[in-house]
Amino acid sequence: MSKYFLTLLMAWLFSMPAFSQTDTTTADTKKKVTLTIGATYSNDVSYYGQKAEEKMPYIAASASLRLPFGLYFTGTGYRLLNDSGSVVSASSAGIGFEFKLSKKLVADLNFSHTFFPAYSPFLQAANPDNAGVSLKYEYWMTTGINADYHFGKQQDVFVTLSTEKQISLGSIFKGKDLITLTPQVEVTGGTQRFYQTYTREKLLRDSLFRIIPLPGIGGLNPASTESESTTTTVSQFNLLSYNLRVPLAYNRSHYLVEAAYQLSVLGARAETGGGKVNSFFNFSVYYQF
Repeated sequence: MSKYFLTLLMAWLFSMPAFSQTDTTTADTKKKVTLTIGATYSNDVSYYGQKAEEKMPYIAASASLRLPFGLYFTGTGYRLLNDSGSVVSASSAGIGFEFKLSKKLVADLNFSHTFFPAYSPFLQAANPDNAGVSLKYEYWMTTGINADYHFGKQQDVFVTLSTEKQISLGSIFKGKDLITLTPQVEVTGGTQRFYQTYTREKLLRDSLFRIIPLPGIGGLNPASTESESTTTTVSQFNLLSYNLRVPLAYNRSHYLVEAAYQLSVLGARAETGGGKVNSFFNFSVYYQF
């Protein structure tokens, strides 16, 4: 997977954060081509608030190239800290286009592909392709809706409603920097066909690496153990998670340092085996040219 590490370095999860305009004006920034690079540590992988059964702390490197008229390119590379088998555990590349529908309404269209190695432990490995669309309305808060279509070995749809409020906590160096707190609440619903592939491939992965007999080879096929009710549940659109994310950020004109905590409470129909209440902590550093 190391040959993909240079595929724009990294991208998602999450789009690159906005920077404080303390030294440059907003108008000047909009006229420029901007390149943002970043590095992130996280204690676990969040997939719409869900996580895999095994703990997956990781570090990531990212890059985003944004053109003045709204077109942007992103890339991300992930290294699981408990993965001793490869330099890069997964990598992704994406393209998107952001445009204004009105003074306060912003739309975004995007597509990304993630490169997963064989026997990947990522919960979302069954769906490496993602096409997304979002709308954000900016007033004294920012409220948005995001729809994602993930496909590959399976096909899943996710819809997320979110609202957030950036709170200024002041400046240390007389207007040259800005400290912000931006609480965000999200509610996500979707299908869970990806989980069938995850559980099936986890059986295979565990069998290969623990050198134990695999059910289905001379015995019971693991796919046949999936009940009809489970198949129906994962195909239905259900409420998956309630998420509260609280990022604390230190902003300068060219760089940002952010620590963020996320609490996710899963819905009653969420199938993932990582727990019903999940906590995630991220620490990120970004630099914008």
